[in-house]
Amino acid sequence: MVDRHFSEPDLAELYDYFSFWRCSPQDDFYLDLVMDARAVLDVGCGTGKLQRVARERGHTGRLVGLDPADAMLEVARRDRDDIEWITGDLVSGPHGAEGDAPLTGGFDLVVMSGHAFQVFTTDEELRANLAAVRRVLTDDGRFVFETRNPGARGWEAWSPERVRTVEGPGGRGATCVHRLNAVEGDLVTFTSDYVVEGWSRPRSSRSTLRFLDAAALNGFLEEAGLRVSAQYGYWDRSPLTAASEEIITFARPA
Repeated sequence: MVDRHFSEPDLAELYDYFSFWRCSPQDDFYLDLVMDARAVLDVGCGTGKLQRVARERGHTGRLVGLDPADAMLEVARRDRDDIEWITGDLVSGPHGAEGDAPLTGGFDLVVMSGHAFQVFTTDEELRANLAAVRRVLTDDGRFVFETRNPGARGWEAWSPERVRTVEGPGGRGATCVHRLNAVEGDLVTFTSDYVVEGWSRPRSSRSTLRFLDAAALNGFLEEAGLRVSAQYGYWDRSPLTAASEEIITFARPA
């Protein structure tokens, strides 16, 4: 089930205001990879920010954005129609397609940015999606993604004391607050509250993310036939340590 802040049009409309281009150094990190690849699949692409910028910068190959939230892809489609926007998922393929046919292969780069990897909260779901990544990659392709390192305990910053305020649609003020609900093993549940000037009430979305450490993560990759070729702790490609903020992983077919 897609979280409310991705599935409802009013909330999906806010995404690019809070996650604008270059609000994080991950944007340029992934863009460099995309620009060097011929065929790119962006899994959990959201509003397609990465693919849209790549096309604007002159990428002439195949760009595909895949996301289960059609409200997010509607934002993407309004901006560019020269990218393949697919409402669906890696395992079953495009939603609503006859026979739910999975995506075909041929991608030399598959990316999951914005911590999209963390939405796979069960072993079964993770195994199925990693197997699908392996299926769609070329033999010399790369799978690049990041997940928050549990050693950094990033969820401790998700509190009402930290309020983000931006200029939202139509110049109206918009705020977002994350509230930590529970930490159970490697699963972290939190609520995101949004307020926009003119709304009659706040809108809330509840999410659960999985925080895997590097050892567990690498075990799942190996099981799926993917070997880790590099791992970093931050976007400057600094070494991964126990306290690194991120686990940024490059994997290739074994």
